[in-house]
Amino acid sequence: MIVESARPYLDVAAPVAAALAEGRPVVALESTIITHGMPFPQNAGMAAAVERIIADEGAVPATIAVVDGRLKIGLDAAERDALARVSGAMKLSRADLAFAVARKRTGGTTVAATMIAASLAGIRVFATGGIGGVHKGAETSFDISADLDELSRTPVIVVSAGAKAILDIEKTLEVLETRGVPVVAFRSDVMPAFWSSTSPFKAPLRLDEPGQIAGLFRTRQALGLSGGMLVANPVPAEDEIGFDEMKIHIATAQVDAEADSISGKAVTPYLLAKLVELTEGASLKTNIALVENNARLAARIAREL
Repeated sequence: MIVESARPYLDVAAPVAAALAEGRPVVALESTIITHGMPFPQNAGMAAAVERIIADEGAVPATIAVVDGRLKIGLDAAERDALARVSGAMKLSRADLAFAVARKRTGGTTVAATMIAASLAGIRVFATGGIGGVHKGAETSFDISADLDELSRTPVIVVSAGAKAILDIEKTLEVLETRGVPVVAFRSDVMPAFWSSTSPFKAPLRLDEPGQIAGLFRTRQALGLSGGMLVANPVPAEDEIGFDEMKIHIATAQVDAEADSISGKAVTPYLLAKLVELTEGASLKTNIALVENNARLAARIAREL
């Protein structure tokens, strides 16, 4: 059910509105992966393919973005393609989502902002690539993504390939545990590391079926436990880049980021672009594969709910 106070600011696409009204499954999708995560035309192709996968799984896709100050809950093909071509789009999180709406700006929504918008619209499942988290060196920079706090307060299931491997995964897991966020690895005893299906870090929880994940979410709600859940879905083995190989590339990219004085919201897009260069395009192919894999699982969870 849409939060009434938000209704004047929302444009809910007709297929999404119909699905929500009829109680059919809907899966939210973020848009910073379109505006900041991949270059054109790969971003446009990925966004269209992910929506097709969700539809093929029997759910309705709802790509979320802010366009000229309107909070869009679902984009049509023309809107999605136009967003993929936009230059200078804002990267929106909880702190600046309302600013973009009030000032009639255009921006891609991060995990945090997409969770907020999905919850406002009554969508309970969201597929993304990887969440933000604790950046390396956060003990001095204090660079910790708002995604982690959002997971602790907003009741949405987030299906990802874990935290982005450019982050400090171990510290990210510690913060999520402190915030009371269930972290569930899908059919794995260890955490995936975005481009890699495994990592050295044990998964806090494991579930093997979409229905079990939906059941855990319902149980949390019945017990009055606030906040969302993180589902860590390993990238298929045939599409992954090994953890040790990516570790070397990430270290090189981070040295370059420091040399170029990159900080704040610019860090993640910079590192992702640098890794595409260092891996000769392999990281981009894996990124697309893992997003598609997450969309498929998210749609199956949404059907169970």
